[in-house]
Amino acid sequence: MSHIGRPVCAHCGAPSATRFCCTGCEGAHALVQGLGLDAFYRRREGAEGQLKPLDPPSADFTGLAHLNRDGTRTLELMVAGLTCGACIWLVEQALAAEPDVTRARANLSTRRLSVTWRGEATRGNELAALVARLGFRVAPFSPACLRASEDAEGRELTRALGIASFGAMNVMLVSVAVWAGSDMGPDTRHMMHWLAALIGMPTVAYAGMPLFRSAWRGLRAGRLNMDCAVSLGILATTAMSLSETMRNGDFTWFDGATALLALMLAGRVLDRAARRRARQSAAELLALQEGSVTVLGEAHAAPLAVPMERVPVGARILVASGERLRLDAVLEDETALLDTAATTGESLPRSFARGEALAAGGVNMGAPFTARVTAAASDGSLAAMARMLERAEQARGRYTSLADRAARIYVPIAHVVALCTFLGWWFLAGVSWQAALVPAVAALIITCPCGLAIAVPAVQVVASGALFRRGVLLSSPTGLERLASADHVVLDKTGTLTEGRPRLLPGGWNDADLHVASSLAATSRHPLARALTRACPEVAPASGVVEVPGSGLMQGETRLGSAAFLGLPEDAGMALHLARPGHAPVTFRFEDSLRADAAAAVQAFQRAGLGVELLSGDAPEVVERLAREAGISVFTARATPEAKAARIAALAAQGRRVLMVGDGINDAAALAAAHVSAAPAEGTDLAQAASDFVLMGGGLLPLAEAVTRARRAQLAARQNIALAFGYNLIAVPVAVAGFATPLIAALVMATSSLAVIGNALRVGR
Repeated sequence: MSHIGRPVCAHCGAPSATRFCCTGCEGAHALVQGLGLDAFYRRREGAEGQLKPLDPPSADFTGLAHLNRDGTRTLELMVAGLTCGACIWLVEQALAAEPDVTRARANLSTRRLSVTWRGEATRGNELAALVARLGFRVAPFSPACLRASEDAEGRELTRALGIASFGAMNVMLVSVAVWAGSDMGPDTRHMMHWLAALIGMPTVAYAGMPLFRSAWRGLRAGRLNMDCAVSLGILATTAMSLSETMRNGDFTWFDGATALLALMLAGRVLDRAARRRARQSAAELLALQEGSVTVLGEAHAAPLAVPMERVPVGARILVASGERLRLDAVLEDETALLDTAATTGESLPRSFARGEALAAGGVNMGAPFTARVTAAASDGSLAAMARMLERAEQARGRYTSLADRAARIYVPIAHVVALCTFLGWWFLAGVSWQAALVPAVAALIITCPCGLAIAVPAVQVVASGALFRRGVLLSSPTGLERLASADHVVLDKTGTLTEGRPRLLPGGWNDADLHVASSLAATSRHPLARALTRACPEVAPASGVVEVPGSGLMQGETRLGSAAFLGLPEDAGMALHLARPGHAPVTFRFEDSLRADAAAAVQAFQRAGLGVELLSGDAPEVVERLAREAGISVFTARATPEAKAARIAALAAQGRRVLMVGDGINDAAALAAAHVSAAPAEGTDLAQAASDFVLMGGGLLPLAEAVTRARRAQLAARQNIALAFGYNLIAVPVAVAGFATPLIAALVMATSSLAVIGNALRVGR
């Protein structure tokens, strides 16, 4: 094998004077051929040096193999070096060739390999070694590995953007001299053309490869995308410029080709960053489980800290005060108090009794408790939520942009027009093929999809800038298009419709009562206790306070807590009661108030023709009250993360295009499954990563206004595409007839681009 005349290794592609650069590559090549998988070398598109075999993995994967219910074992691995579909094919086929392997699946985006086999756990080490012998580095899979994994595609795009920008600036300097130098002699102009060619052609050849490969993959798959249109325009402009350079024409257009390339790559880099963030959503969700778990052994055995992924089903675990429950379990102690806001959305900690199921992700707000594990990490509720999130994101990733849909019509027409022009002048008009090429390329320049390429991006840039000034950040390349078509809004409650912070209400208490209650509350982490402390921050914590988890606080005979804790009649709503010797009981009431603009935002959504409903994991009485205050007639309480995602799916099955707004981890799957989604800036990172919009100001009204602006943007985008098509109906016949010189073709092309930009600017007003 060789690369541009330079010998390279037959396996990894690294420079080598012999067939193989090392004995490792020779052994890997023999292994690939022995498995009958040498078709890999014809398939791969990876970068050089990605497959050099390393030392066998030093980690022991035996303890990481998970025992499934059917007796098989599954091992999750992180595989570095996966660069293309051929790498995926090689790994999966090599493992599938093993007789005891029942399943092997690798994911190119997450670099995650899942392999299942029948047999002993020690077999995992042998399977990991097999993957390493092929030239891939393996390690136990974890969210930390994913965040640290190499991103070859991102580095290539960034490098290509830098080269394209540098080349475009230098070509522009040369081109300006030619365009401005009306008294320039032919020899000087010819030299300047060749100088522009020497800079522009290598720039296009190297920096354009990401676009060209995408266009080629689309053609091989039988579909036309915008990269096909852009690649056609760049290559046609470059070819025409080279032709003009060789015959010493008046002008060349290397500057336009390189500038368009740099513009498209800049958009691709930003899009790549957004997709990378979305791909890590599931990993960030699973990060809630990272760490060790305190496992209780037999009688008189000391507790042992065990990595979360190694804790077997049935193990007894101890959850300390303030510690997060990392695995699904069933409570063995009498009671436990867990803050489940991250996974259920409940605004207050919830009490659990012996035998109740505890979902992973909750934080112990009370005394330490023991529980028995009911599901391994890979089979638990958080893992299931992560899988739902990944499936939803993949489904939403299939959404086709308006520009790509237009390109499917536009690109074939451009090809046919140019080909017919060339054949008509060559055969019918009887001119030479060189002369026939001039009007054909002029037609391509006029039909160059520069206007089409920027028709939608120009609108998106202007609209996203206007939204940003109103506090709405667009984080998805197709978010505006989907927001414009939304017809139903689903709102989460805590932190989305409400402020997410309980607030003390005025009541029948005085400053002395507040001081006593606040001094007790300062010793607790309960949300209502913290709200009480915020109302009187200058009070020092009291000493000798004892907290009864799920009930209240005691200092001698003074008590602060629930009505039942003080022996008072049951009291609905959020409240704390204070009882002291010689004083009548005092009640402190709280509310998680609506955002200031919540009711106005609901009305704005409804005026825009969108249905509105509230979907929350909180208690029914709280959800009903807030829905009534916000003017929402449809609401659901006690909704689990799975129930929220199921509701979004049910609405989609009814033909609704749902805009989901939520801020918590429990909303992530629903956010990803929705047609379009948004999250407040103070929401969790996972919710923001799964969303198309982030509400930087925290209010909902800007999002309601964004629906109207998105619809205007969609209208402008369609107008721009119509302009891009319309001007061709006039200009193309002129070019086909041979009346348009390359200079006129370039001016017409530029005029269409300016018209598109001008129309896009109206969206920002």
